[in-house]
Amino acid sequence: MKATEINIIEEVELENPIFIEALPGIGHVGKLAADSMIDELDATKFAEIYSPYFPPQVFVGEDGVIENMINELYYLKDIGEDKQDFILLVGNTQGLSTEGQFEICKDILDYLKKFDIKTMYTLGGIATGQPVENHKVLGAASDSKMAEYLKEHDIELRSNDGGIIGASGLFLGLGQRLNISGACLMGETPGYFIDAESAEAILIKLSNLLNIEVDTGKLDERAEETRKMLEKAQQMEQEMMGKSTSQDVDDLRYIG
Repeated sequence: MKATEINIIEEVELENPIFIEALPGIGHVGKLAADSMIDELDATKFAEIYSPYFPPQVFVGEDGVIENMINELYYLKDIGEDKQDFILLVGNTQGLSTEGQFEICKDILDYLKKFDIKTMYTLGGIATGQPVENHKVLGAASDSKMAEYLKEHDIELRSNDGGIIGASGLFLGLGQRLNISGACLMGETPGYFIDAESAEAILIKLSNLLNIEVDTGKLDERAEETRKMLEKAQQMEQEMMGKSTSQDVDDLRYIG
C-alpha cells in the first residue's frame, strides 16, 4: 500500500450533509461522543479508510481476532427536527507523522467533495493537567458567523491560546480553504485518562448546535472499552519505538 485507500461499502446519496470528525485524541472525548451518536442514532457505515501512514500494527482482541488500524465513515439521514443528513468520521487511530496527517485529511476531504459539504464540526479534548469539576466545552471557528453561532449556544471561544494539533485542527483549516464553515469543540479534561464526563459535555453541546437528541447514558461503558483499546495501543507503540521515540510522534499521539 503506497497511498491512503478509501474502500466504499455502500454508495449513498445525501442532501447537504454536515461533516463530523472525531478521531482518537486527548481523553478520547471526541471519539466517545461520536461513537455514542453512531450507536444511539443507528448510523450506517459506508466506507473504510486504510493508510500506510497509520501505525504499523494491529490490535488483538480478547477472542484472538485482530483489528486493523482503520478510519471509518458513517452516515445518518433525516435526523432531528431539521431532518438533517450527517457524515461522521471515526476510527481507532490517526496518522503517525506530520506528512501522514496532511495526506490522510486531504484524501478524505477530496472524497467528500462530491457530497457538497458546507458545514463541519471537529471534536476533541483540551488538557488541563489537573482534575476538572465542571467540564467546560471550548470552541474555535473557521469564520466569524460560526464563531457567533457558538457563542449563541454558550460555548466559550478559545482566544490566543495555542493551536489545535492533529486531525481536528487540520480538517478545520483545510475545510476553510474549501469554504466549509467549521468549528472545533474541545472538552476540558485532565488528559491522562479516558474521560466520559467530558465526552458527555461535548455531546450535549453538539446536540444543541445540531438540534438533535442523543442519549448519553452509555458513555461510561464506552469509556471502559476505549481505555482497554488505548492501553493495548500504548503497549505496542512502546515495544516498537522504545524510549527513543521522536518528539514529533509524541506530540501527535494524543491530539484533539
